[in-house]
Amino acid sequence: MSEKGFVIVYTGGGKGKTTAALGLALRALGYNHKVCMIQFIKGSWHYGELDSVKRLEPELELTAVGKGFVGIIDDKSPREDHEKIAEEAIKICKEKINSDKFDVVILDEINYAVNLGLIRTEQVIELIKMKPDDLDLVLTGNHAKQEIIDLADLVTEMKEIKHPFKSGIKAKKGIDF
Repeated sequence: MSEKGFVIVYTGGGKGKTTAALGLALRALGYNHKVCMIQFIKGSWHYGELDSVKRLEPELELTAVGKGFVGIIDDKSPREDHEKIAEEAIKICKEKINSDKFDVVILDEINYAVNLGLIRTEQVIELIKMKPDDLDLVLTGNHAKQEIIDLADLVTEMKEIKHPFKSGIKAKKGIDF
C-alpha cells in the first residue's frame, strides 16, 4: 500500500520557496521518485534550474509555462497573454497530476498566479482535490490563499529578515536565479 501523499505549500515574502521545492525534488529523486515541476510566471527568463534539470532528466521533468514576471521589470506582454498562458498551465497541471507518471508534482509560483488574478483560487482547489491519494503536491509562491492553506498538510512561510537587494546588490547568478 502506498503512503498518503501530502499537499505542501511554501509561501511568504521571503526568498526560498522555489529553492525549498527543488530541495524536496532532489530528496525525492534520491528515493527513485519521479518528479514534475510546472512553473507559472518564470517562463521567459533564463535561470539556473533550466540547465541543472537537464542533468536530472528523465526523473525530473520541468515545464516552464509562463511569459515571465507580470507587470514588472521588462514585461512587455499584454495581460491577456499572461492569462491565456496561465490557463494553459492549469491544463498541463491537470494532465501531469492525472498521468500516474509522477510521485511528486510541484506547481511553482501558482500562489502568485492566483494573487495576480491570472487564475482563480477555485482552480487551485480543484487541482488539490483531484490529486491521486499517493501523489505529493507542492505549491509555491507568495500570498497563498487561506482556502489553499486549509487544504494543505504542510505549510511553511518564508519570512524575509535581511536581503542583499535592500543594500542595492543585484541578483546573483547561481543564488538568485
